[in-house]
Amino acid sequence: MRRILVAATALGVTMAGATVTTSAWADEGRPAPGYAPSIAWGKCADEALATRKAECGFLAVPRDHSRPDGTKIKLAVSRIKHTAAGYQGVMLVNPGGPGGAGLALSALGEFVPDEVGTSYDWIGFDPRGVGASQPALTCNAKYSTGIRPPYVPSTAAIEKQWLARTAAYAKACDKAGGELLDHLTTEDNVRDIELIRRALRAEQINFYGFSYGTYLGQVYATMHPERVRRMVLDGNVNPARVWYDANQDQNIAFEKSMKVFFAWVAKHHDVYKLGVTGQAVEKRYYDTLARTGVGPAGRTIGAAELTDVFLQAGYYVFGWATVAEAFSAYAVKNDPAPLRKLVETGNPQTANADNGYAIYLAVQCSDAPWPKSWSTWKADNWKTHAKAPFETWGNAWFNAPCRTWGAKSGKPVKVSGAKAPPVLLISETLDAATPFAGSLEVRKRFPRAALIEGVGGTTHAGSLFGNKCVDGAVAAYLKTGVVPKRVKANTSDLKCKPIEPPAATAVAEKHAAEPLSRADLQRRIAAR
Repeated sequence: MRRILVAATALGVTMAGATVTTSAWADEGRPAPGYAPSIAWGKCADEALATRKAECGFLAVPRDHSRPDGTKIKLAVSRIKHTAAGYQGVMLVNPGGPGGAGLALSALGEFVPDEVGTSYDWIGFDPRGVGASQPALTCNAKYSTGIRPPYVPSTAAIEKQWLARTAAYAKACDKAGGELLDHLTTEDNVRDIELIRRALRAEQINFYGFSYGTYLGQVYATMHPERVRRMVLDGNVNPARVWYDANQDQNIAFEKSMKVFFAWVAKHHDVYKLGVTGQAVEKRYYDTLARTGVGPAGRTIGAAELTDVFLQAGYYVFGWATVAEAFSAYAVKNDPAPLRKLVETGNPQTANADNGYAIYLAVQCSDAPWPKSWSTWKADNWKTHAKAPFETWGNAWFNAPCRTWGAKSGKPVKVSGAKAPPVLLISETLDAATPFAGSLEVRKRFPRAALIEGVGGTTHAGSLFGNKCVDGAVAAYLKTGVVPKRVKANTSDLKCKPIEPPAATAVAEKHAAEPLSRADLQRRIAAR
């Protein structure tokens, strides 16, 4: 559920020794008689995974699951094996997006407290079309570079520009994706997970999903409840709002989370000099937004780019100090350099820079119907904009390619966890990307689930990041399979303090220098 165009760092596109065994395949990638899905494990090219003794490989899966003997594509998979006695099985991890590369997340187990993670084989994978998987979809790598039109279509000319840009991107994806574009739904990914399970020779899987990964988990548990052993879902997608309505919900939620951020900046007026109240800081932001693009930022930063930088603060508290520092430098000192750096970080100049975005659209545009009439989009978004001006139009244009998407839209799976085992749900109260109502809806549909709430927090999908209450409950569940006691009301079952905001002077990420730290994993999760 990530709106910022941030590309997850690709891990080792070339994997030494990780090829599909030739004996299993006949000509043109068609399966030989009696073929069973398998992965030929080898060394990982990524040094951080290699030092953790991870294995990497590819799994060939049907491009079209309705034609299992047809053309194959390859999923990049990684594994870090258990080291403790009392083996608990395989743990598949999905970072979200859709479009997030998950190969690195086989290292997630080391962040589970009390070494509970060492009892599992942790399986990271890049979903179909993503990262090191083959082929990887890219439509226009330069789509987010340079100065884009302002998000708010205050003139007919701005609206026309965005309509043309988004339609052109959809057309480019149609051309680049070809037949693959018709097979990038959540259901396709669930079927891929089933083939990963079979390739690992596992009767059941454990699953850890962040953000969109929670929806993937919900659908998997609906389609294959007997294959689920344990499941942690952090930052829950509302299965009743897929996907057009979910984005409208996000807009309202981001308005709330940003006000919390502005209030935090005001609390540290002595550091940032941006206002002594949240309202004053918020006004300073909109005043700066109005002049951005004509001031010292020149051609590097426009209103759209500034909004994207600030949106990071709506997702996670981890970068609050960095965003506030850059805002202060520009608004108070007329120094655009820190903002430019954040813009450049969020828009890398690589050949596949739009891979995460392309897959995000491919999944969401195909999973469920979207309005085709622009008048519907226009009316709905202006109505929401009146209540939530910060994010509404940026979100609208981010998703607008769905209006003219080349692949047909399907019908969402009716999610039901009636037959699922106990599932652990996690959310902070003011999570904007996946609003808290979604976690309550999932809890309602999974009668044996329990929900942990980071009360009052704004961080999206932040488990295993040092919150002792939340992470301790995760460890206990992964160790025993027991969830916190479920209460009768429509509310959370365990209330924890939220993730703490940073110190006002801490402008760098705490663990930025550590190889494949949890913060590094968080950045790689960031394409949600």
